[in-house]
Amino acid sequence: MARISTNKNLHDANKAKRDEFYTQLSDIEKELKHYKEHFKDKVVLCNCDDPRVSNFFHYFSYNFENLGLKRLIATCYKNQNIDLFSEYNSEKAIYLEYNGDKNGDKIPNLEEIGINHLNGDGDFRSKECIELLKQADIVVTNPPFSLFRDYVAQLVEYDKKFVIIGNINAITYKEIFKLIKENKTWLGVNMGRGISGFIVPKHYELYGSEARIDSSGNRIVSTNNCLWLTNLDTAKRHEDLILYKKYTPLEYPKYDNYDAINVDKTKDIPMDYNGAIGVPITFLDKHNPEQFEIIKFRKGNDEKDLSINGKCPYFRIIIKNKKL
Repeated sequence: MARISTNKNLHDANKAKRDEFYTQLSDIEKELKHYKEHFKDKVVLCNCDDPRVSNFFHYFSYNFENLGLKRLIATCYKNQNIDLFSEYNSEKAIYLEYNGDKNGDKIPNLEEIGINHLNGDGDFRSKECIELLKQADIVVTNPPFSLFRDYVAQLVEYDKKFVIIGNINAITYKEIFKLIKENKTWLGVNMGRGISGFIVPKHYELYGSEARIDSSGNRIVSTNNCLWLTNLDTAKRHEDLILYKKYTPLEYPKYDNYDAINVDKTKDIPMDYNGAIGVPITFLDKHNPEQFEIIKFRKGNDEKDLSINGKCPYFRIIIKNKKL
């Protein structure tokens, strides 16, 4: 019940465009360790983070030399107070710039970090923030879920590499699914329970046993409906999904409106079926483009939702095994 409650709260916040959810350092470390080779000699931009309190800025500044970064930039929506959850009511936004350790202590000291004022409010869509985006090689952040389509569209427009957090349902957005189908973006290593929770403001109600307050006093809500989205390659993306079940017509019914069999769980994909297969969206966590082809999403030949005996299973992705 705790999971359902927190997922609902994230959904409600998305509808209300109140994206006050901040990523824990442990979750950032757990994901970004898989991309280390991509960061060498690169400019990293965290453009939805107050750099003075952002765990993304913390991770990259403290690992600057270890990752071999060239430069680190972080911007935030107008916020002069060192407070994760200000009401964004200050006059100007800022951006911070870090170019590595200067005094040899391997710690990003205040005198080594350049603090710059922005003329506008720091919105990632503003002209001056786009100019910073143009300077970046890789963008890493937790963007506002309510603006996720716009955010990804901008990254694609400016041809940027990225590792970002989104809601699992973002897979179902036609703009995002198109990029996944065309092999232009894919899921990162961790998703669902692999993202252990978000830091939320004090007024946010904590539900259930999995909501907690950590040792630093941060209020944490756990959710199993988030993922990392990226266009940086990882070893996981090239691992074949091990298949062990054999096809039988009784166990794998066909859709009413598309010539494909239905599979309710990714692990149950039959190893010997050569036709089209409908799988749940969580399949993308195991998707290897060398093993499977993504054909289409959700709709049958009549452009209505895929159905079996008149009933529609939750969103399905139509795939085909390329190795048969």
